[in-house]
Amino acid sequence: MTFEDIYQFFRNPPPFYLNKELAVCYVLAVLLRQDSYGTELIQLLETEYPVYRLSDTVLYSALKFLEDKAAITGYWKKVEGRGRPRRMYQVHPDWQHQAQELARLWRDYALGKTPTLQR
Repeated sequence: MTFEDIYQFFRNPPPFYLNKELAVCYVLAVLLRQDSYGTELIQLLETEYPVYRLSDTVLYSALKFLEDKAAITGYWKKVEGRGRPRRMYQVHPDWQHQAQELARLWRDYALGKTPTLQR
């Protein structure tokens, strides 16, 4: 290692992988805007927040958690340009308010603000 390696690290830091808690909030932020499927959620994160990454394992764990809590519902849809139908997700209507709160936590975190809880 050299000092130039250190400077290079800060000039071009490696991506940060979301944990399950952040993934849940991120997924809700996206699903409040539009229905989406797993691969698209990962691609949107990399496009909209280039410093962050999301592994398949963490994403599908977050989606399962949200489905088990009835926060989101899934349905099958044929997506234009894709071979097989995709499992699409949407926020359950009863969860709109709480989803907005959790999505705000994600946005604050991603913008470098200290997230504040409303509870």
